[in-house]
Amino acid sequence: MIEVKGNLWNHPADARVITTNGFVKKDGRAVMGRGIAYEAKQRYPDIDLWLGAMIRREGNIVSPLYWGLGDWGREALVSFPVKHNWWEKADTFLITRSAFQLMSLADLQPSWKIICMPRPGCGNGRLDWVDVKMMIDPILDDRFHVFSF
Repeated sequence: MIEVKGNLWNHPADARVITTNGFVKKDGRAVMGRGIAYEAKQRYPDIDLWLGAMIRREGNIVSPLYWGLGDWGREALVSFPVKHNWWEKADTFLITRSAFQLMSLADLQPSWKIICMPRPGCGNGRLDWVDVKMMIDPILDDRFHVFSF
């Protein structure tokens, strides 16, 4: 895992990871109202509908949401659950599980050389990076670039 300062949207990537929660509204859209999830919703119209459908079908797990052309060429967008509900504090067990799931998904994608993600559970999730880093650093390899502003 490599720590990077800056904006993950401005960095070349084969995959971008957005931290998410498992709450789906009555209209079928996932709640994506803050942080990197909100930014993704602005960049990818109806991604909240895709994520809502994935959560209802598969559960609150790591899921590829988009494959296509981005600013830097072909890229993927992947959800990374950190909360069960949008109003809760991030769940450390869920973050650890998501890190293992993300690593497994990345291992199936040999073209993913650079995977950009925010600090999971920090910010709106209200966890301290020092604690989260201790959990995910042993799991994620150097393909993963973890961004902070």
